[in-house]
Amino acid sequence: MNGIEVIVAHRERATLRVGDVFLKIDADQERAEAEVAAMAWAPVPTPEILWRKPPVLALAALPGKALGRLSEPSTASSAAWVAAGAAVRKLHGAPLPPWGGRSLDDVVRELDAECAWLVANGVVGADVVARNRRVAEAALRPWTPVFVHGDLQLSHVFVEGDEVTGVIDWSEAGQGDAMFDLAILTLNHEDRLADVIAGYGVDVDVDAIRGWWSVRSLQAVHWLIEHGFDPAPELAVLHSRK
Repeated sequence: MNGIEVIVAHRERATLRVGDVFLKIDADQERAEAEVAAMAWAPVPTPEILWRKPPVLALAALPGKALGRLSEPSTASSAAWVAAGAAVRKLHGAPLPPWGGRSLDDVVRELDAECAWLVANGVVGADVVARNRRVAEAALRPWTPVFVHGDLQLSHVFVEGDEVTGVIDWSEAGQGDAMFDLAILTLNHEDRLADVIAGYGVDVDVDAIRGWWSVRSLQAVHWLIEHGFDPAPELAVLHSRK
């Protein structure tokens, strides 16, 4: 054990690592309970729950390492990305959890509010926001709900060699659009989308995935700035849209 490592920390929650144990501290106990329920419901490997004493949830570390980081090129193999796509397909094929998720109306309402904030505060040019809002339309359509992770960043998928060893951070899990998970997994890593699709298989709407890239980036920048994080990867996505 080499001291305490702060994985992430902001006003809502924090995650610390002590040796092979992760301590998640969440001010919202309903969210913490949802995470525990989602891990129990998920048909893919998740961290072992060692103990829980609100507001702290102790989880065992997963073997391997994260598929990558949002701000860096991934060094994981093509086969590992294919395996990640297959794991997502398994998740989406599972029975729906008994709790819901964000509706299309919720997404549109939040998206329009964030677009207005970005322009009003001069964070992103009005032309860039407008262009991404148009791209986003491909995602803003009715979907058949599946069991989604809800925050499937590549740093939340752990691999060892070419195999997925587990998926972490399930607090946003629920019912939602399958293409949203695929979009979050490949955000700022468009070059890996073909591998993910190869593992996922059929029923992939690439236009919807591209739409969710814009939705996610437009929605995330405000929160990241407000909580002291660098929004550079999301801004790069916004500026790359055609």
